[in-house]
Amino acid sequence: MSCVWEPSTAFSSLGDTVTYGLSLAVIGTSLQTRATAALFKGLSLSLMAFWVLGSTVYHTMILGLPSAELMSGIAVLALAANLASVLMLIRYKDGDANVRSVWLCSRNDAIGNVVVMIAAAGVWGTGTAWPDLGIAALMAGIFLTSSAQILRQAWVEYCDGRHRHPLAAE
Repeated sequence: MSCVWEPSTAFSSLGDTVTYGLSLAVIGTSLQTRATAALFKGLSLSLMAFWVLGSTVYHTMILGLPSAELMSGIAVLALAANLASVLMLIRYKDGDANVRSVWLCSRNDAIGNVVVMIAAAGVWGTGTAWPDLGIAALMAGIFLTSSAQILRQAWVEYCDGRHRHPLAAE
């Protein structure tokens, strides 16, 4: 049996690495540059939403019932790492779109870990994939909501950055 969240977890980890790397690369740059990075991250979060939902449906239809034990085991380990990130980043949750996107992604991952544990219990208890599919839809919704928040704030900051004089202090 294959866990639906295995490829999604790997894809999410790659996305986190790119997000954190991009965020660090643009710290100290102009507001417009940081906003551009945030726009990219907002769009990538939308893609992640569709990936999670699509891969879950695909794996359920093709590979069958996910392993509840594997789902919960991966989720517990990932939750520890994601909670550490969330706690370190919480003071930046209301920052510019660039740093806010990192906090939102970490928060979403921690939420995802908890709901995957709930889905694993549901899969184990019902013997069906429906709990996993329901959680995938919920996570896709959370990702899309976060993406919209990031894109909205980044667009405002991008436009504001275009209107500032290049030598003006931020």
